[in-house]
Amino acid sequence: MLRDYKVEFEKRVAFIKNLLAESGASGIVYGNSGGKDSALVGILCKAACDNTVGIIMPCSTKRNYNEDAADAREVAEKFNIETRFVDLTPVKEAELKALEGVTELTPLAVANIAPRLRMLTVYAIAGAENRLVAGTGNRSEAYVGYFTKWGDGAHDFNPIADLTVTEIYEFLRYLGAPESVIKKAPSAALFEGQTDEGEMGVTYKELDSYLLGGDIPEDKKALVERMHKISEHKRRGIAVYSDK
Repeated sequence: MLRDYKVEFEKRVAFIKNLLAESGASGIVYGNSGGKDSALVGILCKAACDNTVGIIMPCSTKRNYNEDAADAREVAEKFNIETRFVDLTPVKEAELKALEGVTELTPLAVANIAPRLRMLTVYAIAGAENRLVAGTGNRSEAYVGYFTKWGDGAHDFNPIADLTVTEIYEFLRYLGAPESVIKKAPSAALFEGQTDEGEMGVTYKELDSYLLGGDIPEDKKALVERMHKISEHKRRGIAVYSDK
């Protein structure tokens, strides 16, 4: 294993507890997608704060309503995490309708609507109930910009941001997470048939090997470095004018 996950669990739970105490928030909310990252975040947050709620937010794709929702509920039930369900498909359809005649949306622009609607939803709940929003992005995806700016990239804190996907899977196995979450092909399910590795053009094994100093094929290395370069704006803070 790459880390001592007993120690990692204790440190991350303490980190979350300290944040809650400093913020004055009374609970945590996160998007429970049914995937690996949200599973780990949910488990950590529940261990740190009993008043943790995961929101299942299907939007348009069949996988969201079926496999992902089932896996999200399985994790929540096993670790006793409160779950709520918000159907965002009608909201997305209304947004698309409102934009008719305003602009010609690209497929990518359409795909990014769902993550931003989910961000809006969890922050609405957080504001109404004095909760912090937990992020669910990992180190591997952050490095290549595989997240939606002001969508799943928006949160108050992130307890897994330093972990590669390989480490996420190891951590989940240590915690006894359902195999259905660990074994399924990672997918943001932004459109039918989408998988993360297929969309990126590189496997998580290759990406993690690169991040951890290993060797990968030169074409994959070039692809990773290109994705990192063109996504730099996602990882930077907001540019603001200053005369100093």
